[in-house]
Amino acid sequence: MNKIYFQGTFGAYSHLAALTIYPKAKIIPCKTFDECFLKASKEDDSKIIIPESNRITGNIGIEYLIFQYRLNIYCEYFQKIEHNLLGLPGVKISEIKDVYSHGQALSQCSNFIKSYNLIEHVRADTAGSAEMVFKTKDKTKAAIASSLSAKTYNLEIVQKNIENEKGNLTRFLVMGKNIFQPEFENKKYITSFLFKLKSKPAALYQSLGGFAINGVNLTKLQSYPEKNTFDSFFFLCDLDGHIEDPKVQKSLEELGLHCQDFHVLGVFEADKQREK
Repeated sequence: MNKIYFQGTFGAYSHLAALTIYPKAKIIPCKTFDECFLKASKEDDSKIIIPESNRITGNIGIEYLIFQYRLNIYCEYFQKIEHNLLGLPGVKISEIKDVYSHGQALSQCSNFIKSYNLIEHVRADTAGSAEMVFKTKDKTKAAIASSLSAKTYNLEIVQKNIENEKGNLTRFLVMGKNIFQPEFENKKYITSFLFKLKSKPAALYQSLGGFAINGVNLTKLQSYPEKNTFDSFFFLCDLDGHIEDPKVQKSLEELGLHCQDFHVLGVFEADKQREK
């Protein structure tokens, strides 16, 4: 049986995503993202599911681990994020004074929090906040978390879907040690890679020319400083297409001429949500 590691505690959105993609896998929580990556880099039979970015609040902040461990990306999955106010059974919303959750979840529900004059408390994750509310047995405390967290910790959904904007999605990546690439067929693919440019003027401008000439669409291009430096950057990039597509190959060959470091992270089918 495959093992799937996720960051957080049972009931987290990552746990929900893992259950959706791998309902029969052994799903194991880790305290930190670092721990997830470390385990997957050492175990052939395991994968990790990691939130990479959110449609509203942007990047989650795990890019340095992608750069460091260079695990293979097997697929992307867009999870609908529906935040709920969870309290002890029988509690009324008027009794709640303090609300606990991850910083991003609190900011995504700021309108609701303000309308009820709740006091925010930032915690490491959403499900951990739900577990804390369950353990304190204090009716004045509530958590913002998933419906799975409500089931996991025997809490009541006091108010459903309290997020500011409906249709919020988090993009999850499934990653692991072993390299796997799907056959090049008539489907929509994403090729994900990282690169570091040679230090010379206009290097980025010159390096991207091949994509324009070959008509290859970049869907993500983000720069990140290498650890402990502000003058050396690496780039994370996603493009539309399979690495075996001649257009993509030519573009990447052109890019390679300008790179000091280049690494393909994965080729995988584009999630259907991209078409919506």
